[in-house]
Amino acid sequence: MRKLTYFIACSIDGFIGDPSGDATSMYTFVNEEFLSFLATEYPETVSAAGRQALGFHDAKNQRFDTMIQGRASYQLALDAGITSPYAQLRELVASRTLKESPDANVELISEDLVGRVRELKSEESDLGIWLCGGSQLAGELIDEIDELVIKTYPLVYGSGMPMFGSDFKAIEFTLDAVRTFDNGALVRTYSRKR
Repeated sequence: MRKLTYFIACSIDGFIGDPSGDATSMYTFVNEEFLSFLATEYPETVSAAGRQALGFHDAKNQRFDTMIQGRASYQLALDAGITSPYAQLRELVASRTLKESPDANVELISEDLVGRVRELKSEESDLGIWLCGGSQLAGELIDEIDELVIKTYPLVYGSGMPMFGSDFKAIEFTLDAVRTFDNGALVRTYSRKR
């Protein structure tokens, strides 16, 4: 069974964006050292346009072959005129409002989200599934998440969009690795304790 990994950026205090979901203040920490890390270890998590601009458009997927995101996250790409932001992956968008996919590479999930994720997890593949965001989707899928990879930037928001938009529930994870960067960013990897 393959893993569902929530690979997400957040502030020190656990917010993935300001109250409206904007995370642009985190971009300043994506410097040369951090980009090198992404290009080497997680190249598929950089948008197709970003990969092209940064010169690693042909990099092989290292961890994931499938990604799932929520409607609000996907809307950011649509607003920029991009219908398949991660064309190097099979893309799924959880949405109750979109009635038709604007791109052949994007599958819409409007019903039984958990059931569809379980189907994806049961597929044969050496690569996993990337839960891209956002907060509400992560909250709905919290019981299906097997791994957390949290890119923590040295910012405190005080309030904003939490990593998990869900009711209180204590779920234990085991810390597997911590990588530090010169600019104060951390990447922590946790596995689900089952």
